[in-house]
Amino acid sequence: MESRPNTLGIQDRLKEQWVSSSVENAAGHTNMLQLIHLRWLAVVGQVTTISVVSLGYGIQLPLPQMVAVLACLIAFNIGSHLRWHEQRVVTNSELFFALLVDVASLTAQLYFSGGASNPFAFLYLLQVILSAVLLETWTTWIFVLITSSCLAGLSILSKPLELPSGQEGFFSLYVQGMLLCFMLNAVLLVFFITRINQNVRAADAQLALLRQRAVEEDHIVRMGLLASGAAHELGTPLATMSVILGDWKRMPQLARNADLLEEIGEMQAQLQRCKKIVSGILLSAGEARGESSAKTTINTFLNDLAKEWQSSRPVVSFVYKNYIKDDLPVVFDSTLKQMIFNVLDNAADASPHWVSFEATREGGALQLTVTDAGAGFPPAMLAHLGKPYQSSKGHAGGGLGLFLVVNVARTLGGVVNARNRPEGGAMVSLTLPLASIIYEEGKVNGI
Repeated sequence: MESRPNTLGIQDRLKEQWVSSSVENAAGHTNMLQLIHLRWLAVVGQVTTISVVSLGYGIQLPLPQMVAVLACLIAFNIGSHLRWHEQRVVTNSELFFALLVDVASLTAQLYFSGGASNPFAFLYLLQVILSAVLLETWTTWIFVLITSSCLAGLSILSKPLELPSGQEGFFSLYVQGMLLCFMLNAVLLVFFITRINQNVRAADAQLALLRQRAVEEDHIVRMGLLASGAAHELGTPLATMSVILGDWKRMPQLARNADLLEEIGEMQAQLQRCKKIVSGILLSAGEARGESSAKTTINTFLNDLAKEWQSSRPVVSFVYKNYIKDDLPVVFDSTLKQMIFNVLDNAADASPHWVSFEATREGGALQLTVTDAGAGFPPAMLAHLGKPYQSSKGHAGGGLGLFLVVNVARTLGGVVNARNRPEGGAMVSLTLPLASIIYEEGKVNGI
């Protein structure tokens, strides 16, 4: 028992690491797609620049070599698109390599068009800024050294360009190229950094959501441990009470009293119900799991569930409608049954005079709708549906029913929706994929 808190702490840390890793991988994939889009813009920009310089200004460029570099960049980008369209995990090293390819392409184009004297050499700054945004710190510094070395090498080794003479000030091709390079850097940085910031905010929101879900699931595990322990502790006194009531029923002085016998019978019935509830808690907590799964049909399961709930709850009017025509074979678990009971119990607490329960099939999903005529949900509760300890009943410790319902539905791949009806009351809809409960040979319940 002493090692349990430490084990739970290790599980929490592992879960936190998994959540963070998942979000980082998703953000890395999005950033790689942004780089691919930016590379297509670079291809268009290079084609446009080469065409304007060679055709518009009549400057002789080594077109075969520059076109070859451009073709290699296009081929790399097509390959990147095909790969990262399928693979969603992107590491820091893969982003680093992709940026290195862009630097190599830029260096080759500058080598054939004047080297460091080409005003478009300032595009190296764009690459450095992108590395600072996308890469880890240590790889960013390596990237700075590589780009600096490339620029230094271009100042020594490059093919010079013959530019028209006699042009000064704004009409100088170098000044015009520098201004164009500045505008290009500015536009691409604004475009790319804006998209990256959106990705970062989306990743932070997703990370917060996953952490919240991890906390809620951990809360459920702890609640399950507590409920399982309580159920075990209750087993002995319930069994003792059952034996005592049986002995009372056989005592001669009580056997002649019809009223007492009737009350003893009622006590035995209620005691049996308590034992059934305890057994259900143990099954839902994962104990004796083999006994908790049962093969039946979807209509039989729903009809028996509605009948059992109605017979044990003091609701004046209970309307049950089943619109499912195909009586599919399913495997149900006590957890699923208890989840539906929780929704019906909440509706009965809010509206003891009338509760409606409808079952329909929408494509490959089972939709269960529970409606009541009570006061409805408070707006704050609807905005945070499924959060623990939110209750409209006003007593401490309440608000766990819908919390458990939402999390069990999520485990099955389903969703829970709630809204208030215009005519008064509330409506809760459970949508569960039939694939999670459909019966297959050798299938054990997926909960």
